[in-house]
Amino acid sequence: MSDHGLDLQFGVFITGASDAPRQAVDLALTAEDAGIDMVTIQDHPYQPAFLDTWTLLSYIAARTERVLLSGNVLNLPLRPPAVLARAAASLDLLSNGRCEIALGAGAFGDAIAAMGGPRRTPGEGRRALEEAIGVMRALWDTSTRGGVHLPGDFYPIDGAKRGPAPAHRIGITVGAYGPRMLDLVGRTCDGWLPSLSYLKNGIDDLTALNATIDAAAASVGREPTDIRRYLNLGGHFTDTRDGILSGPPESWAQDLAALTAEHDITGFIFATDDADEIEVIGTQVAPATRELVAQARQQPY
Repeated sequence: MSDHGLDLQFGVFITGASDAPRQAVDLALTAEDAGIDMVTIQDHPYQPAFLDTWTLLSYIAARTERVLLSGNVLNLPLRPPAVLARAAASLDLLSNGRCEIALGAGAFGDAIAAMGGPRRTPGEGRRALEEAIGVMRALWDTSTRGGVHLPGDFYPIDGAKRGPAPAHRIGITVGAYGPRMLDLVGRTCDGWLPSLSYLKNGIDDLTALNATIDAAAASVGREPTDIRRYLNLGGHFTDTRDGILSGPPESWAQDLAALTAEHDITGFIFATDDADEIEVIGTQVAPATRELVAQARQQPY
């Protein structure tokens, strides 16, 4: 695969537990102080063990100054896209352009239905997701005159007023694994966000999944390199290396640099609620990884 050449981003994936309501904010502040680029929060609205993600993101935005903010990933069936578009634009304006969107089609049908949300087949979820992306981008597009008129099976819009316009172009990233969902990513999305733990064969699956996205992008005249490849992952710091992301910070950096070189991963989001881990990732792993990637990019092919 060709090197996308995008700047590396390092993020954290925080739980936002309801029994420790201040912890997520403290972790976000730790991340910002450590140089982390992005703070993301899980979004399972049917779980009372978690604080509401959108409320928590807004609170974190008020306490931070630099980090990007995103759900990971937002539960689309329980968050209507027209309302979500206005909420995201509002948060983006209030945070000086720090809101990003990562969407999921909704994997837990029973829990979603228990909350009054729609129960959808995988195919319905994919089509609804594609409609939602169109709705959100249309509402953000205040340069086009007139209201938004979009027929649809799931989110028909007929005359909604546009705006507010976000402070920057909000990227839409999707968590996806199946071929048709990956096709959607390649045709319409700004980024792809799988979780390493969900890949059946681990890292080995990334080559084929990336190729599906690239082919879909090329089929509609898009540059595959314009699509950022994120990865949710985790690891353990130990004194000696014992497999991928299990070892000292320098071995983590080597593993991550290899993921960039071999699989074009340019956004690493670490699942951790441990402040010490976040500090090490931000102050040691991220700089070392960036240095290794920069050195590799300077080498002739």
